[in-house]
Amino acid sequence: MQFALDERLERDSELVTVLGLCQLRLMKDSRWPWLMLVPQRAGVSEIFELTPLDQTLLTFETNAVAAALKTATGARKINVGALGNIVPQLHVHIVARMEADPNWPGPIWGHGSAEPYRDGAEQDFLKKLIEAL
Repeated sequence: MQFALDERLERDSELVTVLGLCQLRLMKDSRWPWLMLVPQRAGVSEIFELTPLDQTLLTFETNAVAAALKTATGARKINVGALGNIVPQLHVHIVARMEADPNWPGPIWGHGSAEPYRDGAEQDFLKKLIEAL
């Protein structure tokens, strides 16, 4: 079986880069600095289904991206979660949270509608993120 990105993940995010194991993707919602890691392994829906080496790589990549996101945004808190209740393909959300963001300190899921990036804000954010990585 060959890796293929779930169509919903592809629709709701865009590829930033490919790391050792994962695709690093930016969610198409400017309300939060919101990234997603998708391990490029077919048929995997749970972290424990990855090989021990892939589990280690996922942990390393998650920590590296979370640290870079905190540096790039100055966020108070970085939320990391692998929920998968709607999209079963294994993916890890990494979200920067700040007291001034919408719905602080509540969850981001189900809060309002996604707002697209405007006027080059996406490129500015990604430049800071890549520098921090």
